[in-house]
Amino acid sequence: MKKLLFVFTAVFCLSKITYAQDDHKWHSLFDGKSVDKLRGYKMDVFPFDAWKVEDGALVAQTGVPNVDFLTKETYTNFDLTLEWAVSKAGNSGIFYNVQENSSHESGNGNSPNWLDNFEFQILDDIDFNDHEPRRSAGSLYDLIAPVNKHLKPVGEFNTCRLLVDHGHVEQWINGEKVVEYELGSASLNDLIAHSKYKTNPNFAKSTTGHIMFQHHGQKVWIKNIKVKRL
Repeated sequence: MKKLLFVFTAVFCLSKITYAQDDHKWHSLFDGKSVDKLRGYKMDVFPFDAWKVEDGALVAQTGVPNVDFLTKETYTNFDLTLEWAVSKAGNSGIFYNVQENSSHESGNGNSPNWLDNFEFQILDDIDFNDHEPRRSAGSLYDLIAPVNKHLKPVGEFNTCRLLVDHGHVEQWINGEKVVEYELGSASLNDLIAHSKYKTNPNFAKSTTGHIMFQHHGQKVWIKNIKVKRL
């Protein structure tokens, strides 16, 4: 009996260690087919009316209510990679530490108005009507303009990386680091105090949450979404 108990305990401990190690490996959130690890904002299912799987990418549909999709699991420290493309004047974004209790809601109730969380901007810099560098592709939206940015032509896929590592954040596009900042730092707090977020007391208060992808009404393609916990 003692031997069986020892074996059971050893196997249980080993399985916990293996799970912990696996949790820090790369996991596919979207492999071109399955959306099992994703769902709509404030929904139990994936919003197939707003996003369709086409040729291995999730494609934002036009002429439909905007519905963002997000990860089913929540993340605190992570490394996220994906590929994105936009149509002419296309707009989207990646948000993190998202909680589904936003005080700012859009009319359809299924998408926040994006004022509560940091956003990695996805954009057609040429034809979108806002040309402020702090709101361009690769920016920390309305806060930090990207540097060393080299975008592919509209319609072609760019690579993207978002690293959130114990307060240190990096944003990458096509192999180049374009934005870097420290959560809670005096410099970042000063930027927030002079941004569109300054009147929102809830902005960036969450320190963990879902990773969310924005439906802004224009055609956007997102594929090869992978994440690794840190």
